[in-house]
Amino acid sequence: MLIYLKLVRESIFFAFHALSVNKLRTFLSLLGITIGIFTIILVFTVVDSLEKNVRASVESLGENVVIIEKWPWTFGPGYPWWKYWQRPVTTYKEMEELQHRIYSSEAMTFEAYINGKTIKYGNYSVENISISAVSHEFDKLKFFELSEGRYFTEQESAGGRPIAIIGSEIAKNLFNGNEATGKKIFTIGRNFTVIGVFAKEGSSIMGSSLDEMVVIPVNFARNIMNLKSERLQPNIQVKGLPGVTNAELMEELRSALRAIRRQRPFEEDNFALNESKLLTNQISSLFDVVGLAGWIIGGFSILVGGFGIANIMFVSVKERTSQIGIQKSLGAKKYFILVQFLSEAVTLCIVGGCIGLLMVFFTAMAASNILDFDMQLSLSNVITGILISAVIGVISGFIPAYTASNLDPVEAIRSNG
Repeated sequence: MLIYLKLVRESIFFAFHALSVNKLRTFLSLLGITIGIFTIILVFTVVDSLEKNVRASVESLGENVVIIEKWPWTFGPGYPWWKYWQRPVTTYKEMEELQHRIYSSEAMTFEAYINGKTIKYGNYSVENISISAVSHEFDKLKFFELSEGRYFTEQESAGGRPIAIIGSEIAKNLFNGNEATGKKIFTIGRNFTVIGVFAKEGSSIMGSSLDEMVVIPVNFARNIMNLKSERLQPNIQVKGLPGVTNAELMEELRSALRAIRRQRPFEEDNFALNESKLLTNQISSLFDVVGLAGWIIGGFSILVGGFGIANIMFVSVKERTSQIGIQKSLGAKKYFILVQFLSEAVTLCIVGGCIGLLMVFFTAMAASNILDFDMQLSLSNVITGILISAVIGVISGFIPAYTASNLDPVEAIRSNG
């Protein structure tokens, strides 16, 4: 065992000696491995970060929540958009009727959005803000925390009071860190009294973050907005009781809504029942494709790097031919020479891979600071990068190592290499 450990140690020493003696040649040889590992692991890191962000956004919708709207969350070839386009939008009245018909729901809310609005307070204004008009049970379906103030009371929601809860970014830009509750803001032609501020959530790929959103009671919005307009993306969100599966809830909703819309038995549903699982499945497929693209792009760089490592190993064998001959004449076995050069090739590749991983780490850190997007190099990706480097080292170093192990000792000693 000690002999093998000594062999590996000497091989690593030879590898670093080759790095220091032939700096330019080594740099050019390792460049392909470094770029390949950088490309593959960076793609994996970006994909993991995006997937984590998207899944967090999807999970914020709730696993046991069904969303009733016009368009289904399934896309791809054969998507009959012309059929869905003719469907009616969901309405507030339908939600009220469902509340009396559905017994397996814990909470239900109607929601409609209006985007691209400007919010004003005194001389300050914030542009491109989304306004969400919601019914009272919104807080039971959407998880959020308030950094200041409170949520609507049932009386305020039912009475359609001109009140609003605003996102943390809006509060920051309008009030410069001062208390927002009790202040009046102006938007969509009306004044609203701020009664609460959402705690900061951070950016969301799905656009579900409340940081730049204003939430108002739907009973106020219905007086100044046409809630039947498709432009507002009206939808009904239903949360099932504990123990009720989404399949059971969807079946009850389907029957009730078909009755409300007076659809005949053989007519196709003219509404969509969506759940977060549909998005999760599509997200997984999408990121699988992106990951495959990363393998292909990085694979070409690693292939070039592998040839570079093989080249430097052939040169190393030639330069140390007489030394190999002396080792074999003193009784060194073939496997000893083979392992020696394989260890050297693996070491060189791992050095290149580690440089690539460091580049990914600093790139991820810079992206997180500049883009305000959480991107981290995970331990699993570090291990993946090192393993890929080691495998490339074995593959690219095997033929040179095998050639060295089969040299004739007499001819090798006579060599001037």
